[in-house]
Amino acid sequence: MGAGFSGLHLLHRLRGDGYSVRVLESAPEVGGTWYWNRYPGARCDVESVDYSYSWDGDLQQEWEWTEKYPAQRDILAYLSHVADRFDLRKDVELETTVTGATWDESTSRWSVRTEDGRAYAAQFLVMAVGCLSVPKEVDLPGLEHFGGQVLRTWNWPEDAELAGHDVCVIGTGSTGAQVVPALAEVVARLTVVQRTPNFVIPTRNRPLAEGELEAVKAEYPERRRRNAGHSAGVFRSDNPKNAMEVDAAERQATFQERWEGGGINFLGSFADLMFDQAANDAICSFVREKIGEIVEDQKVAELLKPDSYPLGAKRPVVATDYYETFNRPNVSLVDVRENPLEAFTESGLALANGEQHDFDTLVLATGFDAFTGAFTKMEIRGRDGVLLRDVWQEEGPKTFLGLSSAGFPNMLMPANAGSPSVLSNMVTSIEQHVSWIADLLAEMRARGLRTVEAEPQAQEKWVEHVEEVAHMTLWPNGDSGSWYRGANIAGKPQLFMPYAAGVVEYGKALEKSAKSGYEGFVLA
Repeated sequence: MGAGFSGLHLLHRLRGDGYSVRVLESAPEVGGTWYWNRYPGARCDVESVDYSYSWDGDLQQEWEWTEKYPAQRDILAYLSHVADRFDLRKDVELETTVTGATWDESTSRWSVRTEDGRAYAAQFLVMAVGCLSVPKEVDLPGLEHFGGQVLRTWNWPEDAELAGHDVCVIGTGSTGAQVVPALAEVVARLTVVQRTPNFVIPTRNRPLAEGELEAVKAEYPERRRRNAGHSAGVFRSDNPKNAMEVDAAERQATFQERWEGGGINFLGSFADLMFDQAANDAICSFVREKIGEIVEDQKVAELLKPDSYPLGAKRPVVATDYYETFNRPNVSLVDVRENPLEAFTESGLALANGEQHDFDTLVLATGFDAFTGAFTKMEIRGRDGVLLRDVWQEEGPKTFLGLSSAGFPNMLMPANAGSPSVLSNMVTSIEQHVSWIADLLAEMRARGLRTVEAEPQAQEKWVEHVEEVAHMTLWPNGDSGSWYRGANIAGKPQLFMPYAAGVVEYGKALEKSAKSGYEGFVLA
């Protein structure tokens, strides 16, 4: 399920290994999240030359990236090219929405149902559905009374035209921070509704310089090795020093240098930023000072300064000219912590203090039901008819190594809860998983085995380990409401879902299991 980075790579690898493979994709085109999230300003926060496949040398050499950080349209064009170049489309069913899947114990196969009544049967069900593919349900009071158009960033209409409109954006996470500057340039008036301010790091995006791409291509094998050897799955020039081991002047100079460089390298300013509260306090203070320097209206600047969680406890946002946008005369900020949202009206929204803000278009950048949403919206039944939705609603997404959940044989889950996934370069994590899954299936075929699933005790230990590792860091700290824990969804079990130890340590766990005959899994 899914024709994004995971699904396309799985199709190519497993088809090449001699399996019959069918990919089911709800969108009318390949691309996964990069098809749906085509809102203005959409861009990846990993450099283009790294946010790409490494498994084909010719593909690496022939594709021409044009910017340091790839825009949505460029990533989508790349994945479309991959689908064409490797003749993948013949095995992809587009516009096919899966509604459920049931494990048949008598045949050791999955029966998969689609919205239009089609049925498929398969030995293995590989859930390449992505971590951020199902939007959070909208729970805004009185939204049904609003009389204007409502747009959602996750399925932005290709023909949307907002020039000259009065627009309101709700949400200031990664999506909001990208869409706000892009819309501010074209709309007549922009109102930004903020609940929790975010730390926004400047992208410093630029066109690739002459000869820059050629230099990367010349050293691609070594670059990929460096990426795989970094906990984030992408090489950063991380500073090995701890923040409090140097004096204040060196700390400030380091932060300044990284800020000017932009992008995720800012997070590598010092080695202990996610482990030591004092170090994190220092980088938070630096960013708050920058906000004060950039934003001219100091009342607005104060509202934009995060103060309730460590930098990194929520996903760090990388965007272009976000803070600068609030200096534009057509942009205003509404902070609903200071002045709660009372309800929507036909012409806009009303605040608790009686203020009314009118607009003709509402843009919802309100986030996702991360990790589990794509699974729980389907009716997936494992052994004895047990519904995955019920299990995960009670206990959270328990897996072993993030790959398999006890009671759901032959259902494999690449790059999702229980693995580094969103805390890494997703393409690196995906390739790590595709390789491991392919090796597992080859081993099963060689030994005449039919089923694989997580061993319950191993699963419990892995979930405890993921939580334990997270609590060695500052990720769980503060009033972050982070979707890393599912805290953005009412009633969702609180469980730290990505594996914070990173790609390298996680790779050791994968290798340990494989070398011990896939310890932690039940093969039969």
